Amino acid sequence: MQTKYSFPAVAAADARLLILGSLPGEQSLAQAQYYAHPQNAFWRLVGEVIGVDLVAQDYTNRLATLRAHRIGLWDVVASASRSGSLDSQIRDHTSNDIAGLLASLPQLSTIAFNGATAARHGLKQLGDTAAKYRIVQLPSSSPAHTLAYAQKLQAWLALADALPPA
Repeated sequence: MQTKYSFPAVAAADARLLILGSLPGEQSLAQAQYYAHPQNAFWRLVGEVIGVDLVAQDYTNRLATLRAHRIGLWDVVASASRSGSLDSQIRDHTSNDIAGLLASLPQLSTIAFNGATAARHGLKQLGDTAAKYRIVQLPSSSPAHTLAYAQKLQAWLALADALPPA
């Protein structure tokens, strides 16, 4: 098993919504981009939430668009041993400093977890701090989570409530 590392947080100080994943998969690590696997629905789902075609944008513009819509992005796992991309293979993990990031986001109102693994680790890290935020547990955007796209989208659309009107 190889040790894998997460990317830096993407969040402007005025973020209202923070989406936390678990740990980047193989394609994301190879491309040094969040959610780089073409079948991962993350960019499509968030694009539908904010009404912007993120899939059509290059990666730099995607991140800028998230910041402009007051959305932050990070992972709960800082590093872990894992073969492949499946969350079920995460071993010996260390956590990202979620509390430190939250302290830098005074307008944050909602924390969303992209998948069950992110929620399990993230809620443990947040502890009592979770009560200060609206917590949304989302079905994973990963192609390994075989829920139909329409069902994923229904859950993800709840994130729109956390964002200021366009």
